[in-house]
Amino acid sequence: MAVRSWQLVCQEGTMGRGIRLTHEELNLIDLLRLKTLSKDVFRNCLIITMSHFGDTIGHIAERLGCSTETVVRIRREYRERGLDALKPEKPPGRPSRATPQYIAAMKEAVATNPQDLGYGFSTWSTKRLAAHLKKITGIGFSDDQLSRLLHRHGYSVQRPKHTMKGKRDEAAYQQAAEELERLKKKRPAPTLRKS
Repeated sequence: MAVRSWQLVCQEGTMGRGIRLTHEELNLIDLLRLKTLSKDVFRNCLIITMSHFGDTIGHIAERLGCSTETVVRIRREYRERGLDALKPEKPPGRPSRATPQYIAAMKEAVATNPQDLGYGFSTWSTKRLAAHLKKITGIGFSDDQLSRLLHRHGYSVQRPKHTMKGKRDEAAYQQAAEELERLKKKRPAPTLRKS
């Protein structure tokens, strides 16, 4: 069996006879399909493999649950760019409103005590953090969105345990506790009255 050149394979593909792969190309596509975690890359590898084995565009689309336009596009891109075409260049959907500057401001704020920024509280809540970030960046997120964004960047949102430790004067607290005990001891025992 003679090895065909890439140009000849591409020409055959554009003439409507599907895609013909060499044994080596088929193995590379299969290896990529088995190693990927992306469902899109997996699907794209199957499109090319099924095209090689003679499946029609309609049959491939039906079997893989995608449109015929997707099958045609993936085949065309594979002919033009080869194996790299099977890996999507960018994720679908609109870009996140959380810019790199927003993320940097979020990380800086989380690492800073709110009191150092002039706030009257010592711990961030997602609502307070969202309001602060909107004030300094102009970009607003809901509490839930910010919570997901924090989680994506390795932070966990937890309910704080409020204590007075560090807030009170320990010497004055101890003195007041001793005074309370002294007063409790001085108090006369309750007497029973007859009615």
